[in-house]
Order: sequence, then C-alpha cells, then structure tokens
Amino acid sequence: MNYTESGWEIITQRSHGLLAAQICAHWKKNDQPERWVDTLIATAEHDDVYNEFENEDLLNPSGGPVNFKTTSFKKEYADRLIGMAETKSAYIALLISRHIQFVHGPDPKAASFIKALKEREKKWINVAQSSQEEVRRGYELLEFCDAFSLLICQQQIQPEQRKIEISSGPDGTAYEMHAGEEGLEVSPWPFEEISFVVRYECRTLTQLTFKDTKEFRKMISEAAVETRYLRLIGIPGERT
Repeated sequence: MNYTESGWEIITQRSHGLLAAQICAHWKKNDQPERWVDTLIATAEHDDVYNEFENEDLLNPSGGPVNFKTTSFKKEYADRLIGMAETKSAYIALLISRHIQFVHGPDPKAASFIKALKEREKKWINVAQSSQEEVRRGYELLEFCDAFSLLICQQQIQPEQRKIEISSGPDGTAYEMHAGEEGLEVSPWPFEEISFVVRYECRTLTQLTFKDTKEFRKMISEAAVETRYLRLIGIPGERT
C-alpha cells in the first residue's frame, strides 16, 4: 500500500508474492536449489494467508488502509499458513516456517509459536530427507526475492540512479539495484537471462478513509486493476 497524489495504491500481499516468484523463476539455473519447484511455490505463496478480500484487520484507527509493516503476529494466520504449506510438502513447510521466524522473531507474542515450529522442523527435515544447509539456502533465496518484490511494490526505486541494497542471496552476496536507461539494473547479476520483464497488478482508491472494513473491501473489489511492467537488466559489462 502506497499513498500517492491519486490516492491509495493497493498491491495485494498475494500479488506481491507472485512478483517474488517471478523474480525467483529467473535465477541462474546452475545456482537453483535441487527442490526448485517447491522453492518457487513457497516463494509465490509465502504471504497467501493475508487476503485483502477476506481479512478483517484492514484499517487503522483513522479509517485508512493499514500499513502491513505495523501488523503484529497473529497465531490464527500463522497456523493457517503453516497448515497450507504442510499439506503441499514438508520442504515447503520448512521454508514457510523460516519465513515466519524471520518476520516475527522479535515479536514476544510469537515466541511460543516459533519454539514449537523449531520442534516441528525436525520432523519435516526427516520427511523431506533434507538438511539444515539445504533449507538455509532455499530460504535465503526466498527472502531475497521477497525483499526485491517489496522494494518494487513500495516504490523504493531511487531517482537519479541512486543505488539501494536489495538483500543477500544464498551465497551471501549483497545485491544492489538502481534505475537505468534500459530498466532496473541489478548488480551483480544473479539471473539466467541478460534481462527479463516482471509484472504485477495494483488498484488505486481515490477515497482516503473508510467507515469500516466492509466498505474498504467493496472499494478494492470494484477498483480498476492496472498491470505494471518492469524490466530487470544486468549492468552493461557485468552481463554474462
């Protein structure tokens, strides 16, 4: 959610997750995790439990759209997210577990839930016949793509070609991005193709405050959907 001159720009959490998966799908083939499809699915679905068309906690006390950064741990959401992941595969459950720990680790309300997750991870690792190292690398790729998608959705691309750090990848490399003449340039370039296009959907609400969640949800469902495109490209001289 971004505030613009036209009103509230709404990019749903699920749309953000799909954008993260598009970024992940272009990762260099020789660096892709062995459980590639599982990793892609976990990346696409890591925020699926938050649905702006169903959830109730969508407004702040002033009646404006809630900023997801201010939301705190909710056990019912975490239970549902883990449940959906576990019914797909133990490895996906492991990646989603790591994401819950990453996002909510500092929240005291999540402490007991995270402690229980760590116990459940022992079972999932055995079922998946995986290892701590494989899970670590898989989740760090997910986290990189999540961070990259969030920067795009939050309009964090800086003017005047100023660089901004994205995150570190599975090998510990720190990646940066900046606006270039041909598209959004990433350095070093971790993807298979020399450039590719990603897309995501957004909705703009000109109304700034809402009397209740029902009204807000109705406005979102009726808003025109705009598809935005962005080209990612390696810096000339670094493309391979």
